[in-house]
Amino acid sequence: MDSIRFIADVHLAKVAKYMRLLGFDTLYFNQIDDSTLLQIAAKEKRYILTKDRGLAQRSDRVYLVKEKEIKGQIYEILRHFAVKQCEPFTRCLVDNALLQPVSKEKIIDRLPQRVIGWCNKFWICPVCGRIYWHGTHFLRMKKFIDEVCGEIQARALVEE
Repeated sequence: MDSIRFIADVHLAKVAKYMRLLGFDTLYFNQIDDSTLLQIAAKEKRYILTKDRGLAQRSDRVYLVKEKEIKGQIYEILRHFAVKQCEPFTRCLVDNALLQPVSKEKIIDRLPQRVIGWCNKFWICPVCGRIYWHGTHFLRMKKFIDEVCGEIQARALVEE
């Protein structure tokens, strides 16, 4: 996976969630000042994603997202940074941590009854303890991911 890392500013909470869904290391803070964002970006070699024109003018580590709709924003970011691949479903959507596989036996007491009978693969966030599995929401997300990752792979083939 590309080692590019991001911080989405307060205007792009949804972008942060979708970037994490695609497997990108993307920090998000719902309250943070621009100076702190810039310090984190410099220290951790991250790019700030923003809709704030003033912030975008303060550093070459800031990218001004122009698209209005989430899907367009994601495509725009991935094109701008020439992303070649994504690793979906590898990060916690809430806190950005890498997910770890976990056996059903270790978490069975935390699963909804309806999931226990039909699902056997699970992942857990080591930070917040949130459990993930491929439920009905997975198919909706997978459609989006297939479109985005398919474009990334097609673009990479053309560029070779």
